[in-house]
Amino acid sequence: MIRGSHCFTAPLSTLQPRVHRALSRSCFYGILDTQYVSSKQWVDTCQAMIQGGASIVQLRANDITTQRRVSLLESILPIVRKAKIPLVINDDLELALRYPGLGLHIGQDDLPPRVCRYHLGPHRILGLSTHSLLQAKRAMALDTILSYFAVGPVFATQTKPTVAPVGIDLVRKVAALKPRLPFYAIGGITPHNLAEVLAAKARRIVAVSAVLCAADTAAATRAFVETMRAAVS
Repeated sequence: MIRGSHCFTAPLSTLQPRVHRALSRSCFYGILDTQYVSSKQWVDTCQAMIQGGASIVQLRANDITTQRRVSLLESILPIVRKAKIPLVINDDLELALRYPGLGLHIGQDDLPPRVCRYHLGPHRILGLSTHSLLQAKRAMALDTILSYFAVGPVFATQTKPTVAPVGIDLVRKVAALKPRLPFYAIGGITPHNLAEVLAAKARRIVAVSAVLCAADTAAATRAFVETMRAAVS
């Protein structure tokens, strides 16, 4: 078990430059979630999201054993590496550290970002969930520690049914602050409400059930990506 509180003091000029370049080009963040994807569909779904244009993929498998999580991770590693896109693990620092180059996403109740960055080193992706303007501002202040942050859930979502949505206005307020860090709007985003998210000036999104539950995951992902790219062109 990893414990402790450490300071990470890498200078901003040398901190994770490759990570920032990759994220700067990202508009769609795909999540492989065991809540929606069975083990038999895991590889095919990962391939479909990448074919559709996902520029970063997260493995979210908090409801299974570590051994099973490792198995699922290793089944998609060759696909992600061949595509040369980042792979992020949700809330499992120890697992992320087992594999070179894997990133980590954490929540507000997980290990502090500075502790995670200390263990990860300067060049891996580290992302943080935020659910309020104060939390978003705190994430922005960690721009030498974090690689990106997420804002949400914007809308009600079956992925986290007990969590109240933060609303589109929070996305608008965060975007107005023009954060140096990339941020992703997440939570309940669908083709039907994407226009609202874009109107709030979000330029990066995460969609989970809207692509994982679609009849054609690649096509659903591609539709999001094309709309996002058109909005910023």
